[in-house]
Amino acid sequence: MRSLLAVGLLFTLAPHDGPDPIGSWRLSKQFVSGDKLGSILGVDGRLEGQVSFVADADGEALFFDGKTTRVVLAEDFSESEQKLPEKHMSVTAWVAVNTPIEWGGILGVIQDNGQAEGGWILGYNEHHFTFAMTSEGADDGDGYMTYMSGKTRYEEGRYYHVCATYDGAVMRLYVNGKLDAESRAQSGPILYPDHAPLVLGGYKDDNEDYKFHGRLRSARVFAETAKPAAVQDMFAHSAQLTAADPHVALDPNHEWLIRPYLQWATKTGMTVRWETTRPSSSVVHWGLQVDWVGPKDAREPTFANKQVQAGKHRLHEVRLDGLKADTAYYYRVQSVDDLGRELWGDVLSFQTAPSADTPFAFAVISDTQGNPKVSGRVAEHAWGLRPNFLLHPGDLVSTGTVKQQWLEHFFSSMKPLLERVALFPVLGNHERDARFYYDYMSLPAPEYYYTFEYGNAQFFMIDSNRKVAPGSEQYKFLERELKRSKAEWKVVCYHHPAYTSDENDYGNTWYGPSTRGDLRTRKLVPLFDKYGVDIVWNGHIHSYERTWPLRQDKARSPTDGTVYMITGGGGGGLELAGPIRPFFQNTVKHGHHFCYVAVNGKTLEMKAYDLEGRLFDTLTIEKR
Repeated sequence: MRSLLAVGLLFTLAPHDGPDPIGSWRLSKQFVSGDKLGSILGVDGRLEGQVSFVADADGEALFFDGKTTRVVLAEDFSESEQKLPEKHMSVTAWVAVNTPIEWGGILGVIQDNGQAEGGWILGYNEHHFTFAMTSEGADDGDGYMTYMSGKTRYEEGRYYHVCATYDGAVMRLYVNGKLDAESRAQSGPILYPDHAPLVLGGYKDDNEDYKFHGRLRSARVFAETAKPAAVQDMFAHSAQLTAADPHVALDPNHEWLIRPYLQWATKTGMTVRWETTRPSSSVVHWGLQVDWVGPKDAREPTFANKQVQAGKHRLHEVRLDGLKADTAYYYRVQSVDDLGRELWGDVLSFQTAPSADTPFAFAVISDTQGNPKVSGRVAEHAWGLRPNFLLHPGDLVSTGTVKQQWLEHFFSSMKPLLERVALFPVLGNHERDARFYYDYMSLPAPEYYYTFEYGNAQFFMIDSNRKVAPGSEQYKFLERELKRSKAEWKVVCYHHPAYTSDENDYGNTWYGPSTRGDLRTRKLVPLFDKYGVDIVWNGHIHSYERTWPLRQDKARSPTDGTVYMITGGGGGGLELAGPIRPFFQNTVKHGHHFCYVAVNGKTLEMKAYDLEGRLFDTLTIEKR
């Protein structure tokens, strides 16, 4: 049997003959010296990142910031002289989750890399607590890991006692002393990987690293299976923690997570959004101009109006209504937490949507995923052209279930654009339909498809990850809205392109045939032909491509058909066109880029710019 660290917690369970721990940690100041976390039983841990403590109803807990904080109990468990449980085990923790993620970890030693699965982890997902493990007697053989999710939906910021047990035949998960999930998919001795870190406050293996955001008060591991009465007794000893105000110590500091950004621009309104670390007030000060008051060396901006969202929030959403069309406004946000600490945003501006006879412009940036250095440059270039809004055809981030990517990759890099112009996105495959997309977007229900009018154009936004074939919900929506549209310009936006000359996404064009696009979304093409759609914007392929105007699957004259445009160069790893030129291809380019579209009556001009801001393609459509 492989050697491993001893882990556990000192606890007396005499009334129910509970198990004795082999490892135990209390995450409070008295056990910390420098970067060392002393254990009650088992090995000491090494603290990484920001270390801070917050008070709870019965002492204090270590606050994990979700970015840097982690406790490493062993870089590699296989090099430890002590052992982890072999066939019977229990693992418990008092924990409060601030930010739900798909693969959250509380305590575990795990590898989950395709066929190389092994170990166990007590964790959480976007809604529930979880327990995962693998054994020598898994249902489909060695290496198969069972991820078991509970039924109790946790509340962010509130303490829970979570306990997982395994008796060699049954996995069980308890939340606050009650059985929450059970599985018989594993049996026999626990199967450990050849190597893996033992981590407290995170999910980490060879190719994944998801940090925990929240509070962790204590954790323990047993080499025995705790009986239900013992689990209930463990919970009862500190049950008062669950009654505490869930908003106490969500984060010790009141700070920005996402600075103000704009959504849902109309002729009469604008939505302002932002996110803070602590629940706080949501106030937008706004007006047609900024007045500066006070001494010359300490002037403060003031506005004629103020809009307040009731209550205390971390995700702030304030709708400004009753505005005038095609008008410049100035705004500044304010949030005050329960301790009176204020956050003030910068003085910013926006412009409401124009009437049908007013020219306007918009930027198109797609596949910004995972490359804030590039997406930030693209956003700066786009803002330099002063568009009215941003159209985003999907893949805003690399992994939509990871909150830090929204914070550190997307919103931080796109800030100079999104704080002054509204964002109109669609879902890409990398969003994974995650809750963060819906948390951060203010769009008409159901949010994964919608339509909006801007000037003399109408935009039809579709989720191509879902069904789009004739008879589907989105197909019916699209046909209904296209049929009733009176707009001069009709623009459709979804992620997966119906036409592309990409080298290998739809068949390897270097060695054989390709479908030359997504056959699912190609079923929408007859609608575009029938109702005279002018342009279809797509992403997914990380390059630039513009087709000839197409109708009935044939290239047409410049004024007779739909132009299909791929603009997937907002940040993701670049792709190449294949060696064979398809009939629909007008131009294609390798490189990061963005597009800028200007509309004036019956004239539409499109310009494409590279990462240096150099113009490399143009398109003009003149309607008779």
